Amino acid sequence: MGPTQPASQAIHAEKYRGRGESFREAAGRVAGALRDDDKHYQAFRDILLDMRFLPAGRVQSAMGSTRSVTPYNCYVSGTIEDSFVEGHGSIMSRALEAAATMRQGGGIGYDFSSLRPRGAAIKKLQSNSSGPVAFMDIFDAVCRCTSSSGHRRGAQMGVLRVDHPDIEEFIRSKQPSEEMQALWRLVEAIEDDGERAAAHSALQATLRFSGFNISVGVTDEFMQAVKDGLDFDLRWGGSTYKTVDARALWDMIMRGTWDWAEPGVLFIDRINQMNNLWYCESVAATNPCGEQPLPPYGACLLGSFNLVKYVRPRSEGGHWLDLNQLLQDVEPVVRAMDNVVDRARYPLYEQEKEAKNKRRMGIGITGLANALEAIGHPYGSQAFLDVQEAILSRMTNECYRVSAYLAREKGAFPLFDRDRYLAGKFVNTLDGDVLDVIRRYGIRNSHLTSIAPTGTISFTADCVSSSIEPPFAYEFDRKVRGADGDITYSCTDYAYRVWGVKGRTTADVTVDEHVNVLLASQKYIDSAVSKTCNLAPGASWDEFKSVYMKAFDGGAKGCTTFRPDGKRMGIIKVKPTQEVSCTIDEAGRRSCE
Repeated sequence: MGPTQPASQAIHAEKYRGRGESFREAAGRVAGALRDDDKHYQAFRDILLDMRFLPAGRVQSAMGSTRSVTPYNCYVSGTIEDSFVEGHGSIMSRALEAAATMRQGGGIGYDFSSLRPRGAAIKKLQSNSSGPVAFMDIFDAVCRCTSSSGHRRGAQMGVLRVDHPDIEEFIRSKQPSEEMQALWRLVEAIEDDGERAAAHSALQATLRFSGFNISVGVTDEFMQAVKDGLDFDLRWGGSTYKTVDARALWDMIMRGTWDWAEPGVLFIDRINQMNNLWYCESVAATNPCGEQPLPPYGACLLGSFNLVKYVRPRSEGGHWLDLNQLLQDVEPVVRAMDNVVDRARYPLYEQEKEAKNKRRMGIGITGLANALEAIGHPYGSQAFLDVQEAILSRMTNECYRVSAYLAREKGAFPLFDRDRYLAGKFVNTLDGDVLDVIRRYGIRNSHLTSIAPTGTISFTADCVSSSIEPPFAYEFDRKVRGADGDITYSCTDYAYRVWGVKGRTTADVTVDEHVNVLLASQKYIDSAVSKTCNLAPGASWDEFKSVYMKAFDGGAKGCTTFRPDGKRMGIIKVKPTQEVSCTIDEAGRRSCE
């Protein structure tokens, strides 16, 4: 049991286990820390040993450990008040809280829309505001300093509403100057690999907001203005600062992502409309990967069912998916993940209070491409989408059913309001019998499902295809940092190695198929979905823009694209003939090889 590929074994040992701890011992430690009784311990431990469910890396490394670390991957900051130093919610107090959070390895998201625009009057000081983009530098510096103190760098997400007067400055905030681009080209011309890597790292450290992903909070009002070709007001504090052409502003956002893969797009009104807790919270930001929209001080508790472990051989040849076994595994998994809420360490008291009042979690899937192609459905095909929807629909309904029965046993989450919760738009997509159980007993957890990137945990599970993405390649090399220096391992895609399945890779899948997989997932997920919609080289501008409109019209809560011939790839490519693979880990850090 446990990973068999050497690279997977090495990374699992490095990231998730104590010194000298075996895989089996780690599974026992986590199961013991999250057990309700002996029966639950045995069931959950067996699931962990078989890697049928992969708790997020922070859960695996924290629970039952003697280290003072948090099992939560990511957080959202408390609301940043429009004050520099005065008051608990001031810019500097939020920066201090961010430092405390990142010291424990947590990524963090912020909504900067609450800060007055650049140049706005500050009457008390008889001066003018620097604006939200300038204040982002403080949080970026905190992130860098946390890294320099010996901890892994925390990932951050910066969000600004599309109607904020500084939105144009925000869109351009991470785009390198022409001079910086020229320096990148000089660095990439260095022949020696070691010298080039060192120069690359030094230059990377000088880029503004290197510790941030950034996304625009796009409203329904704005999207309608884009469709109708209308003007659009940029406003703050009840005043309109500027009126712009909505389509021109949309093109500016699109041009940024076309060239630089940022900013991302969050459909912020839909996030709130579909929120199970629409009646007691407002969401303005997400965690760094975007799959977990969260209120102030919210935290994401993540884990994924590993679908390749439910693939069974047929006697007559071929394979089938044992969905019944997955559904049986839901109860011990939800029970264990619910226990994390009470047994976790939290960087801040406010984060603990928020978590215990709502008890949200985000259970998802990984290995989707490997599993469904093993049973004969090419990635993105209609048969693939049909089975994907069947899996997610059954899994989500079972998660809610289990949580409702947990509420009968342990009590509903404190902010549960039966009538208003059951009036929620997402909740009303659940099966009738599940709604009946919630109506009778309440529900233990406000939210239960999310699709995270799963980059590292999928790799440690013998290189299964990450999350709902296709594999990048069948075989590849991976560097692992060891005590005596980096070691390069050869790795093989799980489905190719175990079943000889050469499924579709990222390069084979059309952007429309990527979007279809995103939309098929979001339909059954109460939080959001982290999914990259890759475009083929040479994709047209109109094709690129249509991806975002299709995502909006189809019900997505956000959209992220990747274009291999964008300017960003032109400055991070190691060699002109070498393909570049970009991955995102559980905390939201992007790395390209």
